[in-house]
Amino acid sequence: PTVTSPCKILKCNSEFWAATSGSHHLGAEEAPEFCTALRAYAHCTRRTARTCRGDLAYHSAVHGIDDLMVQHNCSKDGPTSQPRLRTLPPGDSQERSDSPEICHYEKSFHKHSAAPNYTHCGLFGDPHLRTFTDTFQTCKVQGAWPLIDNNYLNVQVTNTPVLPGSSATATSKLTIIFKSFQECVDQKVYQAEMDELPAAFVDGSKNGGDKHGANSLKITEKVSGQHIEIQAKYIGTTIVVRQVGRYLTFAVRMPEEVVNAVEDRDSQGLYLCLRGCPLNQQIDFQTVRSAQATEGRARRKGPSLPAPPEAFTYETATAKCREKLPVEDLYFQSCVFDLLTTGDVNFMLAAYYAFEDVKMLHSNKDKLHLYERTRALTPGNTAPTGTHPALWVALLCLCWL
Repeated sequence: PTVTSPCKILKCNSEFWAATSGSHHLGAEEAPEFCTALRAYAHCTRRTARTCRGDLAYHSAVHGIDDLMVQHNCSKDGPTSQPRLRTLPPGDSQERSDSPEICHYEKSFHKHSAAPNYTHCGLFGDPHLRTFTDTFQTCKVQGAWPLIDNNYLNVQVTNTPVLPGSSATATSKLTIIFKSFQECVDQKVYQAEMDELPAAFVDGSKNGGDKHGANSLKITEKVSGQHIEIQAKYIGTTIVVRQVGRYLTFAVRMPEEVVNAVEDRDSQGLYLCLRGCPLNQQIDFQTVRSAQATEGRARRKGPSLPAPPEAFTYETATAKCREKLPVEDLYFQSCVFDLLTTGDVNFMLAAYYAFEDVKMLHSNKDKLHLYERTRALTPGNTAPTGTHPALWVALLCLCWL
């Protein structure tokens, strides 16, 4: 059985956005129609209130509705049909080309200094984490976990079991909170979950709100329902969110200065992109993979678990992953691991797209591929079968450079 949220706030948001698209600068004659759509929005949130009690997007929507009611002098009583309001003529939109300089990170923060050093973090698959320091981990992290937590941005992911009874997990929900920043942007919340990858924030907007520099935060839909990109120019940050199969992937490019912008770093708590997964949540990738290769069949991360829907052997999994990932780095090994663990071929695509995002977002093109640090070879601990000795030595050298 699939694990889905009974909270349907994203549906309420999308319905309101569809009804009011292009109506951000309404004339007085259309205010009643906007109020009608707003009341329908409020009615939709009330219907899902019971199942959305702990949902950040729900609470953001409720507060947003109250604010809009006041701004447009809307009565809470009245019709709740959802008319499609007129769209604005070309050029009359939220787009602003005259954003203040403070809303462009590179221009404002580094006008008289060297260009900022950008870092990358990514989460994909079952799940695999690449931190801002280029550490690569395979983790359990079931439930809700913070990926990023700094003065400008919070990102939280929720990982759920891929199959009943298995400790194999994947990302089923993602919440991103952009905090209000000077004259640039209002606080905005973006939320995605399985089978819902919106191209707008939870309040239906696609930029940073009504402030002068609102266009320094924008959402762009690259592939409908599969790929969105968020540009936050005021903090020099790019975020890519994808749905591959049923699950989500996350990738970000962020300046080190923003990564480390926290009030109290010592008491900051867990922050996966910066500190990695806790030791008790990490999976010994090398040991599990060795066992998979030795057994030559699908293997679960827990004992006595049912076979995956499509059983891959180690040989068929490596052959499948090589179709998209010809370099046998940790993205390739993650692909093999996930096929053996889940039997779901979409995890191959998740690894492929994760590496494509690295190529786009990572500032150091010499560090795109990551290779596992291998334990020192001792008597009885030899290189894996089939690996040429010269290549094995070369990989060891590369890993420790």
